[in-house]
Amino acid sequence: MTDQIHPPFPDQNMRPPGRESNMNPQPRFTGAAYRPADKLKNRTALITGGDSGIGRSVATLFAREGADVAIVYLPEEQADAETTARHIQDAGRQALLIPGDVADPAFCEQAVARTVDTLGGVDVLVNNAAYQRHRDSLDGVSIEQWDTTFRTNVFGYFYMAKFAVPHMPPGSAIINTGSVTGLEGKSRLLDYSATKGAIHALTKSLAQSLVDQQIRVNCVAPGPVWTPLNPAERDDEDIRDFGEATPMGRPGQPEEMAPAYVFFASHADSSYITGHVLPVLGGETTAG
Repeated sequence: MTDQIHPPFPDQNMRPPGRESNMNPQPRFTGAAYRPADKLKNRTALITGGDSGIGRSVATLFAREGADVAIVYLPEEQADAETTARHIQDAGRQALLIPGDVADPAFCEQAVARTVDTLGGVDVLVNNAAYQRHRDSLDGVSIEQWDTTFRTNVFGYFYMAKFAVPHMPPGSAIINTGSVTGLEGKSRLLDYSATKGAIHALTKSLAQSLVDQQIRVNCVAPGPVWTPLNPAERDDEDIRDFGEATPMGRPGQPEEMAPAYVFFASHADSSYITGHVLPVLGGETTAG
């Protein structure tokens, strides 16, 4: 596509966790140019952070590829989640909405149980939920923020995998969302970058742990992406030039990330790939 959205961006006037419906311009997530091929026909996917952003686009493309989809999201993101559910249903698949916080292990266990009971199993787990707050210095990162970031971004991934794996048959896949910040670091995202580095290591270690069970584990590491996560927790001046520093001069769109998740979820496409971290960085070639 040659008509992608470039900065500068108008004021967003958002507060965490952010509503995708309030973003201007609206993120592109439907994959208008994407052509499905039944790669996930009659499979079941469970996606955390599935209400908006990358998670919404992944849910939409998974449904178009034939999967029923359960999405996990914070209760305050109900409206965005319902929009995602409509796109899953428009593709002719079942959508299951599960509000809650992945930082709570009891909720994660319940989310997996609800998915299994309602949709019949878990063939693909996408760990995508994230907490992020920019701070100007180490002093600005409180103990509480550090704890929240790790509990959401790392503990939540571990909890979901721990409870989902016993229900996942051979040929299943786990896909984690990492970040360029976990490859290169980011001075104003100390805690977030640390969690993303941990996710990359967790991906490789879990892949080795589960290879005998024929469950593949991979990770997509995006650069800047136009989702509610960034404008919700940064002021309008910071977000105005979001993504401009990439070689392509713009942030990615969710629909430009989602096909990588389809690739890792599809046994036909990636049956010989596990433990891989795939950067999707808008032309950046120095990460890693």
